[in-house]
Amino acid sequence: MDFARLPVGPGTRVLDLGCGGGRHAFEVLRRGADVIAFDMDQSELDNVAVMFAAMDKAGEVPPGATGETVQGTALDMPFEDGAFDRVIAAEVLEHIPDDMTAMREIFRVLKPGGTAAITVPSFLPERICWALDEDYHTAPGGHVRIYTLAELSAKLKSTGFEVGPHHHAHGLHAPYWWIKCAVGVNNDDHPLAKAYHELLVWDIMKRPAATRIAEAVLNPIIGKSVVLYVRKP
Repeated sequence: MDFARLPVGPGTRVLDLGCGGGRHAFEVLRRGADVIAFDMDQSELDNVAVMFAAMDKAGEVPPGATGETVQGTALDMPFEDGAFDRVIAAEVLEHIPDDMTAMREIFRVLKPGGTAAITVPSFLPERICWALDEDYHTAPGGHVRIYTLAELSAKLKSTGFEVGPHHHAHGLHAPYWWIKCAVGVNNDDHPLAKAYHELLVWDIMKRPAATRIAEAVLNPIIGKSVVLYVRKP
């Protein structure tokens, strides 16, 4: 997520839709905004709540900022119309058969003038994953479609959004998933998959200049995700 394009801070109310482990919600909270981490999986939300509390105890939460968890479905969110200044929906829509209903719900809960960041797997890296291992996309809760940027933009525009800029991200992650699919997506113990995973964890923790440069070069070519920014008029 590029927070220059999705500015958040004190007084901003943010929905992290399909928050999963809460990575984006934690960053939003660190920036002083009020964030609701929303997901179907209560066990994920329990872990996010524990992290919110730990961040507060460690002094990482600016005064006045709040983090809350809410369980529910993207197809019928328990929030009032125009409840949020920002919405993040990271790697969510590709899991939902009725994606247009989810898009309409995002539009509904966003305030007029508000911005949403929508991310989905990029077409080429995702197509390779589907070709390498059927289990990658047929497992329960897995991906049900591969978006082109044109399709995603058209659907969001038909929902009522003004479509803005986009960029690709996680160029170093695409080869990891290709390896996973080649050796069996559930084969976490394969030496090559384990080694590449350790590299990614090291990169996330240390963020060395060499891998930052490599990812910047790879992102436009094989970035695992495409991030699209949209605005509610």
